[in-house]
Amino acid sequence: MTIALQRGMTLEEFLAWDEGQEDRWEFDGFQPVAMVGGTRAHASITVNLISALNSRLKGSACTVYNDSLRIIAAGSIRYPDAFVACGPLANDATLAHEPVVVFEVLSPGTASIDQIVKAAEYRNTASIQRYVVLAQDRIAANVHARQGGDWFVTHIVDPSMILDMPEIGISLPLIDLYDGVIDPP
Repeated sequence: MTIALQRGMTLEEFLAWDEGQEDRWEFDGFQPVAMVGGTRAHASITVNLISALNSRLKGSACTVYNDSLRIIAAGSIRYPDAFVACGPLANDATLAHEPVVVFEVLSPGTASIDQIVKAAEYRNTASIQRYVVLAQDRIAANVHARQGGDWFVTHIVDPSMILDMPEIGISLPLIDLYDGVIDPP
């Protein structure tokens, strides 16, 4: 769930304003949007995802980050549930400029933003090659993948399917992301 303020500002104004805030805020390209808490299922899927990505990316040039670090996506500031960036990032960085793969776990209050608004923003961000949207209530994913100048969406609903991510050189069994959350059929 998100709460928006009625306050138009530029990206630069938002970044300056956000420095003094105690709470976390995204920026939708026009105004700050408050970030609010999620469910145990959401948190568990995210932990499983980050753990799986971290173990498979060891020794590579790519690193997985959680929602503590924000990204710029088509003029908006977002805190994806997880993302992978390939390249150096300073220890004191609060903003990653070139994410390659971005993940969101759907929540009832933000599903339309994740599937429509953020999908468009991520498609319009040159570094992002793949956007994976994970369901929270069943073992399923929508995978948006860039191929050349086009984007293709694949719906994965079979728990035995593998989530391939050639951009970062790894694959994940979809079912592993739901361990302890949803029992396989």
